Amino acid sequence: MGFNCGIVGLPNVGKSTLFNALTATAAAQAANYPFCTIEPNVGRVAVPDPRLNTLAAIGKSIKIVPTSLEFVDIAGLVRGASRGEGLGNQFLANIREVDAIIHVLRCFEDDDVTHVEGSVDPVRDAEVVETELMLADLDSLEKRVVPLQKKARNNDRDAAAQVALMEPIIAVLREGQPARTAIPKGQEEAVRRLNLMTSKPVLYVCNVEEASASTGNRFSEQVAAKAKAEGAATVIVSAAIEAEVSQLPDADRAEFLEGLGLSDSGLDRVIAAGYRLLGLATYFTVGPKETRAWTITAGTKAPQAAAVIHNDFERGFIACETVAYDDYVAYKGEAGAKEAGRMRVEGRDYVVKDGDVLLFRFNV
Repeated sequence: MGFNCGIVGLPNVGKSTLFNALTATAAAQAANYPFCTIEPNVGRVAVPDPRLNTLAAIGKSIKIVPTSLEFVDIAGLVRGASRGEGLGNQFLANIREVDAIIHVLRCFEDDDVTHVEGSVDPVRDAEVVETELMLADLDSLEKRVVPLQKKARNNDRDAAAQVALMEPIIAVLREGQPARTAIPKGQEEAVRRLNLMTSKPVLYVCNVEEASASTGNRFSEQVAAKAKAEGAATVIVSAAIEAEVSQLPDADRAEFLEGLGLSDSGLDRVIAAGYRLLGLATYFTVGPKETRAWTITAGTKAPQAAAVIHNDFERGFIACETVAYDDYVAYKGEAGAKEAGRMRVEGRDYVVKDGDVLLFRFNV
């Protein structure tokens, strides 16, 4: 599935270092000067889910297959990007193509790392980037709405509906608020088709120095206050630490993190937060060959969930045998859950829940 998160921010805030750690590669060139990333780098990352190991142990599976999420490393924006400064048009186009935004903010002081704005102020940096995105969105909508208004005056119903959708968004953008603050309930899909950058959900990632990786610092506290006011989420990471961790053997990572006072990887928290940001859910299939996680959008019904495995499963859908994760574990698998009456046979209208263990019945 094509769910992806774009990693954005000003130059030299740690975007490419974070991306390299996420993908455990050196695919993105991390250097101490603006625009070292020109073309967006794309990487798929396994979504950490401890439920997989538990299910695989119960199902005696030979293989475990996690689900994944796509991350896109986008070059740094600068003031004036909406007017084409700093290759802005190209970068803005890259952001329009992603489903959610991971906004990396520099929350550390280091005289050896240049800051494009001259000082460390993550809230200001966030506002610089968001202002450029809002200006670009406003310019896009203002150009599109004029011909639609003319059609609407000539009783074109489709045009009138588009104008009714656009005008409130234009109004909030002119007031300096992102488009996401003016999405009418039930119109989320219509707004998504407008392809506005500031309508996308945002996660703020605070890139701190090593000593603050477990607790955060005064800069990350400022970001947390901004995020709370917006109803957004934050994650604290030290991109430099995560880059080191990503190069260690799996067996050594937990001990290394523990030595730094960290119970888990910041990257795992970024991935999990990105997954939630996109409104995704996971269901599982368990068998002797493999235990596998599958990604769906929250609210997906059983036939469409089946299509994630294969389109034929949706076309020939009959029913799905369903066991909730907690029941699967408590009764030690499918047979125990069935005997305890915790297995259900669900039909076409069943909305798949996060953690469901499913077996699809179909006929093609």
